[in-house]
Amino acid sequence: MKLQASRTNSLNLPVMHHFLIILFIFLTSLNLLGLFPYVFSATSHLILTLSFGLPLWLMLIISSIAAAPSSTAAGLLPAGAPSWLNPFLVIIETISTGVQPGTLSFRLAANMSAGHIVMTLLSIYLMVTFWLSSWKAFGLLLVIQVFYFMFEAGIAMVQAYIFCLLLSLYSDAHPLT
Repeated sequence: MKLQASRTNSLNLPVMHHFLIILFIFLTSLNLLGLFPYVFSATSHLILTLSFGLPLWLMLIISSIAAAPSSTAAGLLPAGAPSWLNPFLVIIETISTGVQPGTLSFRLAANMSAGHIVMTLLSIYLMVTFWLSSWKAFGLLLVIQVFYFMFEAGIAMVQAYIFCLLLSLYSDAHPLT
């Protein structure tokens, strides 16, 4: 994560790479804490992921408009495009920029929720086989549950990395003065 954060080209945001590292550690911690039973899984809820994604994206947009308004407006129009296509390209680029907080937030919440649902279903099956005294099935499901927990721990770290990676890529579009 440190290497990716140091590649961030936003000279107008000099502390962005430090912020991305701290955000990665925080999101990884929240994701991993959510894997334990009876612990609230914060990153599975859209309100929390939107409260991270939307302000961070808005910070980048407002900062880029304040730093270089003409460069920000020019970034909505790809170079070399035919003039008759310009209005459509501006609309498409505006929509593309507008969905960025959604890609940050919905992806994190959906992926973490899906993993938690599968873990819950596995644990329900595990308890049913325990109470039915089906020891072979219980042993098999216990092994599957342990390996799936380790898999979800890896996914939790990957999801935090992808959130920070996307934020880093969005900050790379920040115009330089």
